[in-house]
Amino acid sequence: MLLENVKLALSGLLANKLRTFLTMLGIIIGIASVIAIMTVGDAMNKSVMGSMGDMGVNNISVFVTQKMSEDYDFSYDSDVREMKDKDYVSEDMLTDLSEHFEGRIEGISLKKSVGEIKVEDGKKYANINLDGVNNTGLKQNKLKLLSGRGFSANEQKESRKVIIVSDRYVENMLGGDTAAALGKTVETVIDNKYYTYTIIGVYEYSESSSGGMSAGKNRKDVRTSAYIPLKTAIIQLREKTLYDEFEVVARTGEDQGVLSADIQQYLNKKYYKENDAYETYSYSMKEEIKSMESMLNTQTYAFAAIGAISLLVGGIGVMNIMIVSITERTREIGTRKALGATNGYIRLQFITEAVVVCFIGGILGIIVGQFFGIMACKMMGYSGSASVGGIIFCVLFSMAFGVFFGYYPANKAAKLNPIEALRYE
Repeated sequence: MLLENVKLALSGLLANKLRTFLTMLGIIIGIASVIAIMTVGDAMNKSVMGSMGDMGVNNISVFVTQKMSEDYDFSYDSDVREMKDKDYVSEDMLTDLSEHFEGRIEGISLKKSVGEIKVEDGKKYANINLDGVNNTGLKQNKLKLLSGRGFSANEQKESRKVIIVSDRYVENMLGGDTAAALGKTVETVIDNKYYTYTIIGVYEYSESSSGGMSAGKNRKDVRTSAYIPLKTAIIQLREKTLYDEFEVVARTGEDQGVLSADIQQYLNKKYYKENDAYETYSYSMKEEIKSMESMLNTQTYAFAAIGAISLLVGGIGVMNIMIVSITERTREIGTRKALGATNGYIRLQFITEAVVVCFIGGILGIIVGQFFGIMACKMMGYSGSASVGGIIFCVLFSMAFGVFFGYYPANKAAKLNPIEALRYE
């Protein structure tokens, strides 16, 4: 009986092609809007989550911050004194932290920013961010080395003038041969002093792993990161081995939230209890990623809900056209009832017709939404497509719309008096 109703619905729809298409149009636009928004939203979410994940999903950021007011109302004293040496985290404190949490952490990532530098050689130039990092910090950058190697323990300990650069730097300054770049020198000017580093490694540039950022439209103007040993940077900056922030790399399987709280409590209890103005604060990157993911998903669903308003308009259009169709086919309904068709059969016939309209409109809407969603993603530089779950949901939702908005006119048709229906002109 269901198959027969579907055939009747299709024949009725094909008999009025233009009207059927216009009826479907609201459903098509509504579903297309939802699919396009979900496609773009998912692509943006994956891009943001991927970038944050590259920053280190196992990382716990720790930094020195001003103590909150005594009533813990999350306010700070605007007249707090400037930080002194005793307020910073020292190397001895980091060593103690590593020993205390041995077995729970992989290491401590340290970084010192030397500055933004423009390396020049005649007409050749390259923009770099010069950073001093320890070996844990270098590992956390997840560099893909095309040639050469990372820093040795001796190079870190003896603060040697060696450097790891990007393939973009090699392309700009040395002709692009990454293997031939090893052993070549990089000459820089920092605070009116000349420094020369020997290239020991070349990594593949990517925005997520190198921290690169475009300084202009020209490919040559892209600013990439270059890395030197941490102690080399500290000596050149003429700074003490003190830190106001660092990152702890948790071991795989360790609960970052618990470890983060334990680290904060340990440092504050042992080193900052008597400090009148400062303390340490830590947070888990994993928790940050979860929070960001939740926020982005909420944003996507909110936009999808707005797009779904056009579905409501489409559903009302389906209801309207079904009522018109029933009015036009009143005598047909009367004839069917006179021949023995039950109210339930008549009701099912017209509900099926509404569901078929919404189902076909939903399929077309998914195709249109996928097309525009993928095009929008490409224009924004993302790679994405609608999830299978999202597509299935939209198909089922459009069919449910057919049932919901088709029930009233179908029920109206089922309750027609057969004698009055046969007399209808």
